Amino acid sequence: MISGRILATALLVSATALPAAAQETLTVYTYDSFTAEWGPGPLVKEAFEADCGCTLNFVAAADGVALLNRLKLEGENTDADIVLGLDTNLTFEARESGLFAPHGISLDNITVPNGWDDDMFVPFDYGYFAFVYDTEAIETPPASFAELLDGDPEIKIVIQDPRTSTPGLGLLLWVKAIYGDGASEAWEKLSQRVLTVTPGWSEAYGLFTSGEAPMVLSYTTSPAYHQIAERTNRYQAAIFEEGHYLQVEVAAATLGGAENPLTAQFLEFMTGSGFQDAIPEHNWMFPAGPTSEPLNPVFEDAVAPEDALQLPPEEIAENRSAWIDEWLAIMSR
Repeated sequence: MISGRILATALLVSATALPAAAQETLTVYTYDSFTAEWGPGPLVKEAFEADCGCTLNFVAAADGVALLNRLKLEGENTDADIVLGLDTNLTFEARESGLFAPHGISLDNITVPNGWDDDMFVPFDYGYFAFVYDTEAIETPPASFAELLDGDPEIKIVIQDPRTSTPGLGLLLWVKAIYGDGASEAWEKLSQRVLTVTPGWSEAYGLFTSGEAPMVLSYTTSPAYHQIAERTNRYQAAIFEEGHYLQVEVAAATLGGAENPLTAQFLEFMTGSGFQDAIPEHNWMFPAGPTSEPLNPVFEDAVAPEDALQLPPEEIAENRSAWIDEWLAIMSR
């Protein structure tokens, strides 16, 4: 029989060991395409675990908007140490939620359009929204948003829902940045061309590549995937004279995650080549930090548009619900 003193000592040792064990795991909420076997997640996991001697646990949601919605539901009881996959259209709302902590790391490695200086959100990549089209179905792509809206309604487009998708929200803001108070008329025209609205990017792009529609909302960098992985120039991005909306994707520590020493280590790691090398040819975006090798030349075809459109985060947070209601009123008819 185990004596009471020995049992008490064993329980004490066990109890004090648990917090240390818990610190050996880092839980990162991110979007599903990031964690896919072809996405950057597996490479990032392997590289970081080799660096930290810990376990990196990814938990996937549909998209950046879904990530923020999930965190708001879970509140301070969330299992997430880090949320990776929000963007600049959500940072003001995310900050106002009170669920994130300052990162406390150097951003000297970060290079994104218009610069970056933020104590809470750390960029990991950036890109520009665009309509990607199938050259075997569309000979002459629209050269402007106006041409897209006035195009043949029989040539269908797949877009994403701004309530659950960061590209969907990006399109909402792209339209608002170009058309302002005339956005409802623009949505009215675009609705005639929309085949379907999907919850996230993966579903939309899958419909596009399976031939369900000849055009999809994606990024100027999306054709690079097809050129590198499939060795085809079949899919191209339509470049619009009005400009393209810029997306900068970010990660941030949760309040609870800030107490995990692995959190700061990962955010620091994220700004270096161990993470950034996985971005161009696995997340198919521009890296926000240095890579160990130059980008594949095909990314030169996805150069930044002359006009990088953005709305102030405060304006987005203040008007997002009303703008979504405007979109929903038209698209649900």
